[in-house]
Amino acid sequence: MANNVFDLAELRKLIDEQAAVPPRPPEETPEEREALTFPPVLPAPDAELAAAVPTVPLVADAIRLTTWTGTRKVGADGHLSAADAAAAAAHLGVPLTRLRLIWVVAVNTGLLQILGGQATRGPLSMQLTVEATLEFWDGVVMDVLDRADDGLTGSAVVDGHLAEMLATIYSVRSGVATANLARGILQSHEVACAPGPAEMRKIAAALPAELLEALSLLAYCGLVEQTPAGRTALTPLGVWAIRRDLLREGHDAPTTAEVEVFADLSAAELVEALVKGSATQSAVAGWLERRSPESAARDLIEIAASGTAGQRGAVGAIMEELGPEAEAPVRQALDHPLTRRYAASWLHIRDLPAPALSPEDHTWIAVDSLAALMHLSGPAAGRLDPPEPGEDLIKLIGEMPAVGHPDTVAVLDMLAAAHDDPAVVKAARKAALKARTLEHARTHGLR
Repeated sequence: MANNVFDLAELRKLIDEQAAVPPRPPEETPEEREALTFPPVLPAPDAELAAAVPTVPLVADAIRLTTWTGTRKVGADGHLSAADAAAAAAHLGVPLTRLRLIWVVAVNTGLLQILGGQATRGPLSMQLTVEATLEFWDGVVMDVLDRADDGLTGSAVVDGHLAEMLATIYSVRSGVATANLARGILQSHEVACAPGPAEMRKIAAALPAELLEALSLLAYCGLVEQTPAGRTALTPLGVWAIRRDLLREGHDAPTTAEVEVFADLSAAELVEALVKGSATQSAVAGWLERRSPESAARDLIEIAASGTAGQRGAVGAIMEELGPEAEAPVRQALDHPLTRRYAASWLHIRDLPAPALSPEDHTWIAVDSLAALMHLSGPAAGRLDPPEPGEDLIKLIGEMPAVGHPDTVAVLDMLAAAHDDPAVVKAARKAALKARTLEHARTHGLR
C-alpha cells in the first residue's frame, strides 16, 4: 500500500545522504541516478528502422559530405578550414552552424577519418547489416545529444532541458503541443536556475522562436516530426534512439512485448517478480488493466498481510497506482497489524477518512521500508562513501527498538555493518542490543 510517511524512495534518500548505500562515481549525483519509469512503446521492426536511417537528412548529408571531402587537409582542431567549410556548406545547402554537426557525425561514426592532418574516407562500410546500421544510428544520435553542452540548438535554455524535453515527447506517443513543450521548459528552468522576474520574462519572450528552431533541427536529425494534429512526436527512429538512451541512463523504458508477459500473472507471481527484479514498475499498469481495482487490491493486501517486508514494499508500489475504487479492501486492511499503517496512509493521501498514525507508527513504517530495501536490493555491503551528518538517522535508530517490528534487529545490524559514520554505527549497535533485549523479554513474557 502507498506509504506517504516513509516510502522506499525517502528511505533510500535518507540512507544515501548519510552514506549507507554502495558508492557511486564522484561525478554522479543522486538525481542523475534516479530511475524513471516510462510507458511501454511498440518499436518498429529493426529492418524497417535500418532502411530508414540513410533517409535521415543529417545522415544523408554526412554521406554527401564524405564524398565531397575526398582527401582534404584539416586544421589542428580536426575541422575544415574556413574556406572549405563555406564551400562544403554551399555544396550541401546548409548553414555553417549545421555543417559543424554534420562533420562531427561523419568523423565520429567512421564515415571520415583524420590522419596526419588529412581527412579521408573512413573505415565504416557502406554495406551494413541491420544490427550494424542501428548501432551506427545510435552513434549519430549520441553525437547529436552530446552537443547539447556545446550549443546544439543555439538556445542555451532549450539545450539545458533537451534531454527532459525528448523524454517528455517519448512519454506521449500522440505528440505534445509546442506551447506545452515551451511551458514545461520554462517551469523546469525556473525551478533549476531560479532566474529573476526580469530575466524570466526575457527568456519567455525568446523561447517560442528558439524552440521552433530547435524542433526544426531535431527534425533534420531524424528524431521528431509533426503529427497531422500539429503536435511534435518522435519519429520511429526517434523512439528507438531515445529509448536506447533512456535505458543507457538506467531508466525503465520497456517495450509493449516486455510488459505483456507479466499481465496475466497472479498477484503473488507479480509481487515475487518485482522483489526479484525480473519485473519493473512498468509491468504494473498492464497487470492492473486485466483486473478490477477492488480485486487487485484484495489479492495484494492478502500478500502484504502475511508476507515479508520486501513483499510489502512491492505491494505498496502496485497499490500506489490504484485510486479510491480500491477503498473497501484497503479499509479492511486496517484490521491487520502488518498492513494497518499502510492502509491508513493510503486512505489519507486519497483524502478518504483514515485513522491518524502515531510517531511510533511512522517509525515502524521506516523499519519496514528499510527491511524491504534489504529484500529488494540486497544488504548494503562494502566500503561506503564519506558520511554526511547523521542526526536524523541516529534519532530514527534510537526509536526503532521500541516499535516491535519483527525485522528491527536485522535492519539495525545492516546499518551497523554498512555505515561509515562511527556515530551511526555506534547508535545502531546500541539500538540492536536494546532490540534483542526487548525481543527476548517479549518472547519469555518478561517486562
